[in-house]
Amino acid sequence: MRFFCYTLGDESVPMPPPDPAMMATMDEFVAQANREGWLVATGGMAPTAMGAKVTLTDGEFTVTDGPFAEAKELIGGWALIDVRSKEEAVGLVKRFASLAGPGEYRIRQVFGPEDTPAG
Repeated sequence: MRFFCYTLGDESVPMPPPDPAMMATMDEFVAQANREGWLVATGGMAPTAMGAKVTLTDGEFTVTDGPFAEAKELIGGWALIDVRSKEEAVGLVKRFASLAGPGEYRIRQVFGPEDTPAG
């Protein structure tokens, strides 16, 4: 089972770069996750000012460059993991949160072709 795990960000609060000790801790966590084989991919999200929104209405596309003032919740960092259950995903996110610190962490199952009924 694959899960998309992410933290919430707030563009109105400046985010200083992590200190070297935190980066070393996170690097070791990612290295361990790779050794254990459950981490598929991970990364951080650029500010919405660097993004775009594509809308399709009545057959017409509208492209709007960021920032998106109406955004209430933004994805900060993310990871795609491959584990046996949601409970295992929760345990791994708890491990990560204990290193990363206070915040809100969300988990959503990712469905792929292997998750659809045959036929």
